[in-house]
Amino acid sequence: MQKKRVVITGLGIVSPLGNTVNEFWDNLIAGKSGAGQITNFDTTHYKTKFACQVKDFDPINYMDRKLSSRVDPFTQFALAASEMAFKDSGLDMTKTDPYRVGVVYGSGIGGMWTYDKEQRKLYDKDGNPDRISPFFIPMLIADIAAGRISMRFGLKGPNYATISACTTSAHSIADSVMLIQRGNADVMVTGGSEAVICPMGVGGFNAMKALSTRNDAPEKASRPFEKNRDGFVMGEGGATLVLESLEFALARGARIYGEISGIGLTADAHHITEPAPEGQGVAEAMRIAIEDAGMKPTDIDCINAHGTSTYYNDKNESAAIKSVFGDHAYKIPVHSIKSMIGHLLGAAGAVESIASVLTIINGIVPPTINYETPDPDCDLNYVPNTAIKKEIKTVLSDNSGFGGHNTALIFKKYEE
Repeated sequence: MQKKRVVITGLGIVSPLGNTVNEFWDNLIAGKSGAGQITNFDTTHYKTKFACQVKDFDPINYMDRKLSSRVDPFTQFALAASEMAFKDSGLDMTKTDPYRVGVVYGSGIGGMWTYDKEQRKLYDKDGNPDRISPFFIPMLIADIAAGRISMRFGLKGPNYATISACTTSAHSIADSVMLIQRGNADVMVTGGSEAVICPMGVGGFNAMKALSTRNDAPEKASRPFEKNRDGFVMGEGGATLVLESLEFALARGARIYGEISGIGLTADAHHITEPAPEGQGVAEAMRIAIEDAGMKPTDIDCINAHGTSTYYNDKNESAAIKSVFGDHAYKIPVHSIKSMIGHLLGAAGAVESIASVLTIINGIVPPTINYETPDPDCDLNYVPNTAIKKEIKTVLSDNSGFGGHNTALIFKKYEE
């Protein structure tokens, strides 16, 4: 049976490089860094004192004051990005069966800010649990963003959250595509959000020695595939895509940004944080996605890499690309936007999916900034420092996460 084609009709984003799709894209292709000193809390005792924070974001622009006070920042980002994407899609719910529109929306960690603040209220004084907010649990749980999005727009179709560390929102998108393909929904609102630039978040990743400590030059700290990388830079934000079956989108006259034509999902079954040797798991996810799309490796024009700026990820991801693409690997631009926005953890896949779609639409591949000294283990074309203009019809975007999760999504130029 022929699979239903799934297209993208709405985009929305809250990011360290801007809180609209246009602002995000303009800063991305300009090679601007979103990194700076952390202003969310006092970093005096922290090894890392910087991150890629969301700037100039006011939740009141997207929700009323009461609601904004009853949701964690990760849900604020999710609601704001979804408000933009839903409006962008032009979907009219007065003419749409609500049981045919669903939400799959993820967060790798959920309401860590809420947990941090409520825990301090409990222990900073007399340990009285009566100080805990009655909204603590609903603010904390990672599925609440999906629930809140459905409530905002009256969406009564499939509704849940994915949680798979840094592959979370890529899994959300993959699940949404499959739900549409099997006929469970006509439209899916999907993506992910994260807000863990808080004391426990930064402290926890510092304890793992995962974060860069280049405190003297934050804007130069995220340097994927570069020899002198010393860890990732934490980011925050949210990104939402509206997906539809092609038939449904055409019937309502929707504008179509592009198509999702291939999905690959695997596990390393190797280590809690370190990728499998030679990137075997992510390589297999890429192969599966290419086969799912009915393509050959040479049909891929660009790779939006996971590119975390950590030693093992960048080395193994490069090896994976070479194992899948062979000689073609050296002809494909392989770029990492984490060099500019940092690592948005559970939201990374969705943000990078939007970047992939815009790369196809605009024919511009964003750069990997801070690329100064080549690493012999990473010898591909990483689009160093300056965006390139190039006709792009297909982008493969891959992600990997703690626990050994791997995803690969293939975005394609829409053609009738």
